[in-house]
Amino acid sequence: MQQSTPREPQLLTHREDEVEVEPFYDDEYDEELTEAEARVVRRKRIWRRVRRTTYVALGLMMLAPVVAFAVAYQVVEVPIPEEIAAQQGKAISIRYSDGSEMVRIASGEANRTMIKYEDLPDSIKQAVFAAEDPTFETNLGFDMTAIARAVYYQVTGGDSGGSGLTQQYVKKATGKEDGTITRKFNEMVTAYKMSEQQDKKDILTAYLNTIYFGKGAYGIKTAAKAYFGIDDLQQVTHSQAALLAGMIQNPSRSEQAAYTAERWDYVMRRLLEMNWITQEYRDTEKFPVIVEQAEQGGLTGARLHIRQQILNEMSSEKVDWDLEKLQSIGGTVHTTIDPAMQAAAEQAVGEVMQGQNPELRTSMSAIDPATGAVKAYWGGADGGGIDYQTGTLQEPGSSFKPFDFVAALQAGEGAGEVYDGSSPREFPGRTGANSVKNSPGVACRVPKQCTVREAMVKSVNTVFFDMALKLGTGKVAEAAHQAGIPREVTIGDTTTKLLVGEGGTAPDGNISIGGGQTLVRPFDITTAYATFAARGVYHEPFFITKIVNTEDQPVYQRIDESRPAFDPDLKKSQDIADNVTDVLKGIPTGKIACAGGRECAGKTGTHELQGSTENAKAWMAGYTPTLAASVWLGTDAGNIALKEPNGRTDIYGSGVPGQIWKRFMDKALNGAPMEKFPRPNPIGQFEEPKITTTTTTTTATTTTEKRDDDRPPSQDKPTTTTPTTTTTTTRTGGPCRPPLCTTTSQEPEPDPIGGGGAPPSG
Repeated sequence: MQQSTPREPQLLTHREDEVEVEPFYDDEYDEELTEAEARVVRRKRIWRRVRRTTYVALGLMMLAPVVAFAVAYQVVEVPIPEEIAAQQGKAISIRYSDGSEMVRIASGEANRTMIKYEDLPDSIKQAVFAAEDPTFETNLGFDMTAIARAVYYQVTGGDSGGSGLTQQYVKKATGKEDGTITRKFNEMVTAYKMSEQQDKKDILTAYLNTIYFGKGAYGIKTAAKAYFGIDDLQQVTHSQAALLAGMIQNPSRSEQAAYTAERWDYVMRRLLEMNWITQEYRDTEKFPVIVEQAEQGGLTGARLHIRQQILNEMSSEKVDWDLEKLQSIGGTVHTTIDPAMQAAAEQAVGEVMQGQNPELRTSMSAIDPATGAVKAYWGGADGGGIDYQTGTLQEPGSSFKPFDFVAALQAGEGAGEVYDGSSPREFPGRTGANSVKNSPGVACRVPKQCTVREAMVKSVNTVFFDMALKLGTGKVAEAAHQAGIPREVTIGDTTTKLLVGEGGTAPDGNISIGGGQTLVRPFDITTAYATFAARGVYHEPFFITKIVNTEDQPVYQRIDESRPAFDPDLKKSQDIADNVTDVLKGIPTGKIACAGGRECAGKTGTHELQGSTENAKAWMAGYTPTLAASVWLGTDAGNIALKEPNGRTDIYGSGVPGQIWKRFMDKALNGAPMEKFPRPNPIGQFEEPKITTTTTTTTATTTTEKRDDDRPPSQDKPTTTTPTTTTTTTRTGGPCRPPLCTTTSQEPEPDPIGGGGAPPSG
């Protein structure tokens, strides 16, 4: 039978004969799997999800930087050299503590000319490439190695390294120099955009028109004028260009002779490696001569060292307002330098040094012990040369003995403690010809029973050597560090750990008398003695009280950093310092006594030439309750005997250094209140044991004039022979206060103070 109506078409998905298929699941046979098989299946399932998630994450990680880069590229702006130059070099005023102006670092904008690429000789271009970015002409505007290094330092807590030249320009132009990854990324994007939009020649020209070179010079043309007095850049030699390029890395150190020499040498080596100079040129070329600057506002001589100390502090991490940064906004730097005290320092040095051997070098500084403020600073007559306060390490000689005494006081020993002060004496490592000796003419009244007080006043070496070995030389070093001697210092590019033996071990016994490998900066001796004057409170020394912008709003304010020095307990630290002061009061007497009976305390010191009894270094360090100062005297060579102008008489601590110190203190404190030191709270055996007479004999004794300095008996002074009663004595204990106990029947030994040259360490 035929079908009357056509059959409706079926949907493609419709199947009348379709057999239902059971779906497959990973866990289809879970009921049939063993426990072990089930675990395998589950692990596969988990790892499949992990892989998929990882692929997505990696894709996003690869895509995110691209997106970020693209977005940042649209947002960042390429700096315009003319606009950057207009923002640079604003005037800065540096002022004394009374508000008067010390120096004005004025804008050089009126004299600055924006150079063109054609003005740049190959010598400058090659030196800059060698110093900062050898691949500048071929790279994309950034250095991926520097970026990776920045990331690493950021993760590990360090500071990022250098950048390519284009990046450096962006960093300076934007004023953003923090070490974050975000800043580095934006800097990289801007550098890339700049390289895309501008020719390399234009970028280099913009960079050299705006970068800071030190000495107040922005731009290469101004720098060539400031350093060498050159107006035409085509006259700049490779050697001169090497110095200019070397200053780009750290222009705030442009006044430091050691640093400029090191950077010049580095760039010259790089130029040779890149075949831009010949070996013959490198071998024959000397460090270029730098001209004197009018820019320094009339400052000359010793005060240029003050200016540099201020610039150094501005560049420090604590202040973080270097000259370049402050010139971007303009402002005023208020300093601690007292103009009257600074004048007193210059007068004292000038008066005493007049007529002295021209090979002699000296330096001094003065600190307010209550705050750490540096009131006067004399680093040397040549402001462009070595700063003999902070730019040199010297053996302190006997000026270090108070730190022996601090260690003794911390151990409970007092000023009346008795030691064997006979000379010579043998100690471990110091035997035979190398035994420890006292200076000529120095002896205790009873050599084998010498109190610490007498030993300090007479500077008896054997007592303090014995003391340091008994207490531990590390304890002496620690006492000095507590007082203010740094654990390490950096001079130029060399960092030196102070007061340690070989391999960082405890120092040898020579530390007790400031000899051997015991080295300090003269400025640090002033700091340490200021801690004694502050009654055991250490105040970090500083030159800058505050920095204000052009609206007189502070952008930096000094915060006092102090601590109890010799014991965490302030009272115990005070007691130790007061006991030291009570002993040191017996030293500035006679010709180095402070004027008008003013109470002063201090210590002289010398360090001897190797293998002789002549002195190579001489010191005087001392203080009143309101002012601490120290003076160093030596030579550049360090192995020349210190002699008076007659060429025969040795110079000791109470000689030239002592006279400079006394004249300065008298001038600086003229009219100031006569403050007294507090009475000490005795520690340990404070009083000198009583001397009793056991036998008496009369002999003929040759005597010389009693001295009030640390000079041994002079061959020039007449001697007389007179009958003298001599006694044999013993100490039995009992009170006796300074001046040192004497007997009516005994003429004391000559009483040299301080000095006590440290014998060679052998």
